[in-house]
Amino acid sequence: MKELSASMKFFWSYFRHFLFPLILVIAFVLIGIFFEVQAPAYLGSAITSLTKYLSQFMNPATRSLANRHDFNHFLLKMMLFFIASAIAQFAATYIMIHISSRTNGEMRTSLFNKLMRLPIKYFDTHQDGEILARFTTDLDNIFNGLNQGIYQILNDLALWFGVIIMMFKSDVKLAWVTMATTPLALILALTVIKIASKYVDRQQEALSSLNGYINEQVTGQKLNIANSLQSKSIAGFNQHNQEVKDLTLKGTIYSSMLFPLMQGISLVNTSIVIFYGAYLVTSGQVTGAVGLGLIVTFVEYSSLYYQPIMDITSMYNMLQLAFTGSRRLLTIFKHKDEVNSANPKNYRPLKKEIEFKDVRFSYEPNKEIIHGLNQVIEKGQMVALVGPTGSGKTTVMNLLNRFYDLDTGQILYDGTNLREFSLKSLRRNVGIVLQDAVVFSGTIEDNIKFGQPDASDEQMYRAAELANIHNFIMSLPRKYKTRISNENLIFSTGQLQLVSIARTILTNPDLLVLDEATSNVDTVTEAHLQDAMNNVIKGRTSFVIAHRLKTIRNADNIMVLKNGVVIETGSHAQLLRENGFYAELYRNQMLFE
Repeated sequence: MKELSASMKFFWSYFRHFLFPLILVIAFVLIGIFFEVQAPAYLGSAITSLTKYLSQFMNPATRSLANRHDFNHFLLKMMLFFIASAIAQFAATYIMIHISSRTNGEMRTSLFNKLMRLPIKYFDTHQDGEILARFTTDLDNIFNGLNQGIYQILNDLALWFGVIIMMFKSDVKLAWVTMATTPLALILALTVIKIASKYVDRQQEALSSLNGYINEQVTGQKLNIANSLQSKSIAGFNQHNQEVKDLTLKGTIYSSMLFPLMQGISLVNTSIVIFYGAYLVTSGQVTGAVGLGLIVTFVEYSSLYYQPIMDITSMYNMLQLAFTGSRRLLTIFKHKDEVNSANPKNYRPLKKEIEFKDVRFSYEPNKEIIHGLNQVIEKGQMVALVGPTGSGKTTVMNLLNRFYDLDTGQILYDGTNLREFSLKSLRRNVGIVLQDAVVFSGTIEDNIKFGQPDASDEQMYRAAELANIHNFIMSLPRKYKTRISNENLIFSTGQLQLVSIARTILTNPDLLVLDEATSNVDTVTEAHLQDAMNNVIKGRTSFVIAHRLKTIRNADNIMVLKNGVVIETGSHAQLLRENGFYAELYRNQMLFE
């Protein structure tokens, strides 16, 4: 019940922006139901009039009095009421479709905006496929539920209460008889719903995991092929797919049971109504003509009475998927946004130094990664971070621009705590070149100007020249207007990295972070990259992570990390003379050069 309440609040937060259209939907629904529940009464009156007419017509003594006027009158009214009901319901459905479409669009926008405000930690701990499933599967399920379910529920509730009112106005005893099986129907429905909801929720979680697995395997397909791991990949897919299939089967079986159960109870209920109506006629409690009309009326009412129950139960699976989708979206909306300081300061260009003061950090509680880091980096220095895998190099980089916040300690920029700067101003002044270059669908120009869209073409050309990629781009038929994407790459891995460097140069950052930018290229391309890196580093305070130690021989300071602790610092020459851990790493690498 608590989860249902949360889902309803979530939907209302969007529906409240469409109050007037919703009022129109409710108005048209009530108008349509008014005409619909009146129609069976006219049907009963028409049957009664027809019975009287036939009785008079069949008797020679009263044949001259036989008149079909009342029958035609009631029949015409019934037809007009049905037509009016259909028109009103069409209007309500049309408006509801517009509300659902716009609501779904706002949800999609809100979800994307929320993702843009989440910290890096969220993306590090959730699969891409799982996140994408929120935009596809979950939002589609919500749209279907809103588009069909909301209108249908309003219509069915109005119909149900309308039928009850009309039944008691027509005949109290038959009304109670018609409603007699309601408790049985509700007990069965609630029991099946409780079981089905468990499997539907688990089905959506399993489907999300399957999407994440597919995304991983498609992204890493080259690696699978290179290592002949296709069979293992298929086996993993089959395992995830089997789980989805089993849960879908169980959820569908229980959800599908509702409609035939309710339909069966409805038919039993109709039989009871006919039996009791016949009893009233044969016992003389009502006359034959009136009794026949009453029976026909209540047979129709019995059908209408159970129609809302059957409609809602037949839509249960769709509604359950919509509620599950809303709960899965809520898990994202409940995540805390990145935290800005209460009174953020704008970042100012570095004048003196960056200081790491007793910095401690852990990704998970009680599992510290960085242990008491203390270092001072002077303005304009190139600082290299080296060490074995898992030593904390990338973690230090993540702390420099607040991808993650410290557990304890401080990072000071000219004496100002990093947390005091606004995230926007800090990150606009900290340029990052990642190990794996990122490409966005669009032109080469769009990609280079991504962080500085207002830059002039001359500035873009200059950045590309410094990154040693301008000449290659100019050799292309459409030059900077050439369209690229992850599926349509015209660059090698090294050239992509040069485009990434050009993008960073164009933003003109005060502080630069290079995260193993030369690790995935050959030695020839490495030379071009090194030249481009020297251009972008020149005059800037920079941090470089490198596995190839020959690329950081010119660094002003080298920090050697091991298990989250800085065990050596100094220039390349100093560290070689000390003949410690760095010297050993360097000599080992040079053996293979």
